[in-house]
Amino acid sequence: MQIALAPMEGLVDNILRDVLTRVGGIDWCVTEFIRVCDRLLPASSFDKLAPELRQGARTAAGVPMRVQLLGSDPVCLAENAALACELGAPVIDLNFGCPAKTVNKSRGGAVLLKEPELLHAIVREVRRAVPAHIPVTAKMRLGYDSPDGALDCATALAEGGSAHLVVHARTKVEGYKPPAHWEWVARVQDVVKVPVFANGEIWTVDDWRRCREVSGAEHIMLGRGLVSRPDLALQIAAARDGIEYQPISWEALQPLLREFWRQAQHKLSPRYAPGRMKQWLAMLTRGYPEAVALFAELRREDDCQRISGLLGMEEQAALVCVA
Repeated sequence: MQIALAPMEGLVDNILRDVLTRVGGIDWCVTEFIRVCDRLLPASSFDKLAPELRQGARTAAGVPMRVQLLGSDPVCLAENAALACELGAPVIDLNFGCPAKTVNKSRGGAVLLKEPELLHAIVREVRRAVPAHIPVTAKMRLGYDSPDGALDCATALAEGGSAHLVVHARTKVEGYKPPAHWEWVARVQDVVKVPVFANGEIWTVDDWRRCREVSGAEHIMLGRGLVSRPDLALQIAAARDGIEYQPISWEALQPLLREFWRQAQHKLSPRYAPGRMKQWLAMLTRGYPEAVALFAELRREDDCQRISGLLGMEEQAALVCVA
């Protein structure tokens, strides 16, 4: 069983990948999508979203990181995938699941699920362009507005050369609205010969048990559930192995919060760093009642020094954010 951290654009950047993989239980993670349009991107574009390439494509905790590309031009995607491999990407992942309107309008992400032939062509060209030892994988939704074509899309991706499929068990139109249709993951597994990862609405160990029962999937990808409960992967792994596990407490989570804030201040300007802290803290309110009170204190605070103080980083409260 593999447990992966999902690529969530605008949320799971290199900072959050670093912090979450320090907790443990995650077998691999994926970058936010790198948008490919009509040209070969400069190396700096990869470095911006995948700085882990400078350290062997691993987070500080040693967890492997994969590079995800998004686009619709098979040749251009293939050329950029080849460059990503030269820069150190150990796996190329292709995004066919992003539901964002701006992405779909520019013919990227989930809108391509309307064109199974194009899905096949993209994976085939990327597979041909990258070294044989480097896997090419794909993440998909069940469809754009209906799951009726899900099996055709999954077959196209697998036959194009995808080493495995991650299936977010909702359509683009459904977005992130519950429920996730895990039964469709089982149907996908019936028509492809490659491993299938179940993704969507796994917030707790009980959710994972139900997902496994309904989907039959051995492997899972965790997204918002893991961001909200940073040790969810450890909880699931312990349940899988029949081991008693004590979930990480709010107190034990504090060093991670402070490390996240420290890195956010170094990466972002004073204007944007507070927003990143609030974004993660807002998601933690789902898993930790204590986060609700802290979020209430921070939600209207934009001064980096005062935020440091509220996080118990008195020694850093006198520092200013740096770009």
